[in-house]
Amino acid sequence: MATKLVSTALMTTALIANAPSSCAEPVGAAPSAVSPAEETRVLAVDGGRIAYDDTGGAGPLILAIPGMGDVRAEYRRLRPVLQQAGYRVVTMDVRGFGESTAQWSDYSAHAVGRDALALIHALDAGPAIILGNSFAAGSALWAAHDAPASVRGVVLLGPVVRDAELSWFARPALRLGFAGPWRVWFWTTYWDSLFPTEKPADQAAVKAALSRNLHEPGRMAALETMIGLSKADTAAIVPQARVPALVVMGTRDPDFADPRAEAQWLAGALRAESLIVEGAGHYPHVEMPDRVVPKLLEFLGGLRPRS
Repeated sequence: MATKLVSTALMTTALIANAPSSCAEPVGAAPSAVSPAEETRVLAVDGGRIAYDDTGGAGPLILAIPGMGDVRAEYRRLRPVLQQAGYRVVTMDVRGFGESTAQWSDYSAHAVGRDALALIHALDAGPAIILGNSFAAGSALWAAHDAPASVRGVVLLGPVVRDAELSWFARPALRLGFAGPWRVWFWTTYWDSLFPTEKPADQAAVKAALSRNLHEPGRMAALETMIGLSKADTAAIVPQARVPALVVMGTRDPDFADPRAEAQWLAGALRAESLIVEGAGHYPHVEMPDRVVPKLLEFLGGLRPRS
């Protein structure tokens, strides 16, 4: 993440002079990132509320968690396929984003993992299979670590579970990116770059909805806090993990210097299955769902309880 964010920050520098006019996002109506047919539900947890939606049904529970600075509509291309395959699919907004409470005292992957467990327990439908993208892959691992009986398996999509080395100019560049009225433009420009090969047909509408959400009070402060958190605690539990896992990585994921090597390391440490998606970026399940779904369904099928 750091390398691509820094590149975006440097590009921002050249635009600061006219940022208020060219980089400011509209604050009027924008398309919703969640279909009107999806009912938002809310779970009260210690410190705030977690928003989610639920397909219902009696099938095995899948809980899908988006990455930081994104919303639960991230799973819009997997949700109907998984539901059709017989799963009960629940997608949640991470604390700080979407329709969840914006301000929290703790934005860590571990805290989000506790939210996931609270939701699983509230639904009384576990054990669940947790899908986690980016930093939320760590949340899936934390949930399995804290309550192994509640988590049947994890799918880690573009997983960021350990700290990357930052160059000497990275932190000042990131501070610049988040410093002014261009900060939402800065983040959504970076987000858009994470789909290097095949942007979804609804990308513009989803980006507009994401921008609108990030303009809400407290959202960008939450994002900046999350980006600054160390992942050392998550990296420390990776060797202890015993949960069945699938690692999915795009070969053009700009969050990693060598995505293949990162996937190989994590899959080896977890004794996990892996899928390398040629040409995909940080969201292989959104960018190329046709390449992800067959392996995903195969993995999920192996976790179904035997009758």
